[in-house]
Amino acid sequence: MDDSTTPLAVIRNRLALAVGENAVFDGWSEAAVDSAAIAIDIDPAVARLAFPKDQRGMIAAYADGVDIALAAAFPADEVAALRVSERVRVILLKRLELMAPAREAVRRALAILAMPQNVIDGARLGWRSADRMWRLAGDTATDFNHYSKRAILSSIYASTLLVWIDDDSEGWSETRAFLDRRLTDVGKFEKLKAEWRGSAERRPSFARFVGRLRYPPT
Repeated sequence: MDDSTTPLAVIRNRLALAVGENAVFDGWSEAAVDSAAIAIDIDPAVARLAFPKDQRGMIAAYADGVDIALAAAFPADEVAALRVSERVRVILLKRLELMAPAREAVRRALAILAMPQNVIDGARLGWRSADRMWRLAGDTATDFNHYSKRAILSSIYASTLLVWIDDDSEGWSETRAFLDRRLTDVGKFEKLKAEWRGSAERRPSFARFVGRLRYPPT
């Protein structure tokens, strides 16, 4: 999430969700940026200057906008009152709710990120989303647990998205049921950590792998 207060960053973040909604009709394109700008009373020329030009950049900026809206929806004291697995559940479901007006655009975004030339960017974006959701849930881990939590949640988020984009059930009941089944993995965090810590030979290689997802080599 871009927390910059520069004028263009502020405009980009204001535009983000509206761009996603217009990408349903115009695709991830300059036309979607123009339509979004008009809808929220921003000069389209300024909007084009503030928003990324390429599809990957547009999708990443949209995800940032979702993150900002998600953080605004969950005051720290409200999240703290829930059990950890329930925190993750309500945060992830709220994320889907925020993306609902752009669901068809999200489908297109997933297809774009699945292209061979975009796979690494897609993995980074999924990792970043998982990291931000964990931080919103109150996680402050900096040890190996930091990586295991994000690895599992990024997998849960990705698989839940694939169910959600085709879910026509009332109240997304199929998505909710799928997510609840997958969230049993959250209870495995401490077990995973203990197992990996018990093997000095395996732990470093895994840490290097997930570290590359977070800070890929240049």
